[in-house]
Amino acid sequence: MQLLEVKSTRDSNRFITFPAILYKNEKAWIRPVDKEIENVFDPSRNNSYEHGYCQRWLLEHNKEVIGRIAAFITTKISPKGDIFSTGGIGFFECINDQNAANILFDISKDWLQKKGCDTMDGPINFGSRDKWWGLLTKGFDLEPNYGSNYNFPYYKELFKNYGFQTYFEHYTFVKKIDEPLHPRLHYKADIISNDDRYTFEHFNLKKFKEQTAEITEMYNKAWVNHSEVSLITKEQGELFMSKLKSVIDEKIIWLAYYDGKPVAFYINIPEVNQFLKHVNGKLDLFGKLKFLWYKRVKKNKKMMGLVFGVVPEHQGKGVDGAIILSCYNMLQRMSKKYELVEISGIGDFNRKMVLVVKQVGGKICKTHTTYRYQFDRQKPFERMKSIR
Repeated sequence: MQLLEVKSTRDSNRFITFPAILYKNEKAWIRPVDKEIENVFDPSRNNSYEHGYCQRWLLEHNKEVIGRIAAFITTKISPKGDIFSTGGIGFFECINDQNAANILFDISKDWLQKKGCDTMDGPINFGSRDKWWGLLTKGFDLEPNYGSNYNFPYYKELFKNYGFQTYFEHYTFVKKIDEPLHPRLHYKADIISNDDRYTFEHFNLKKFKEQTAEITEMYNKAWVNHSEVSLITKEQGELFMSKLKSVIDEKIIWLAYYDGKPVAFYINIPEVNQFLKHVNGKLDLFGKLKFLWYKRVKKNKKMMGLVFGVVPEHQGKGVDGAIILSCYNMLQRMSKKYELVEISGIGDFNRKMVLVVKQVGGKICKTHTTYRYQFDRQKPFERMKSIR
């Protein structure tokens, strides 16, 4: 086996296309858009390079690629102003061979240690947590949602045999739209309905910048008590929402206000992998035309819950139930445009949100596990701390 550092355009192309070879007979796998993976490793398109480093490798046998991995370091500022560096690996793909996996893990560990890291998390993204985060450990028979990792079941053993330990799990819940909500959510909504200072409205593209700024502000406040979540800037918030703009359905994104000030948000989008699976990773001119054609003629009955948040001073008051019920009531009026919702990325450290989604009626259909490898093997291992 031969390890190669990705340096040339040819190496980069082989890094991108290797999964298409590995998963060619896997029915559930949907090929990610090549350009989106390329952009992760493009300093001009990924602002993580402004405060981080990244390196990629290919593993060959008889001049054929049998594995790949990326290692990276990201420096972040916590909501409390603390500066911390995280060492991580991602975009790991490998044949079912522990020795091959160990070679990829070893080179990543050595590189991260030389950069001063003391842990290696993975598989994670060199960027935000909304994409390419966690190893699929449950739900192998289901198609991945947009931006979610899909991998073979044997990957779990490759990680565990090397010495990785579970740092946290995040869940994808599934719910049929026509199934009723839990009575607890109706109870919460009834409490809020008695206070006319609370108002609820769906997203309005005509107020895109204004409401995007409100969502960014609420996100930062809602996640302020989590030590490993960094604040997002107004520009980052606009970039995130701008990327969604072409697929946004205004009526499935909801905001809550108290005396006119934003206090909660709930973002859903049509599940675009239902269209992207037809373009085979290519969003060139022909790929875009195919995407638009399928988007126009193929009904997408599945929507994806992306992110949810309530600012601290309004948590525990029933706002979560009221905003979900507002969205749910709208869905009932949309002539069954959507039949299914999958709510992604709910971490086991966020117990309140897990409870809310269970009250919605969601059942866990997929689990992604983020592992951590501590370089000091004698140090006691701790899982991610729960959000207070």
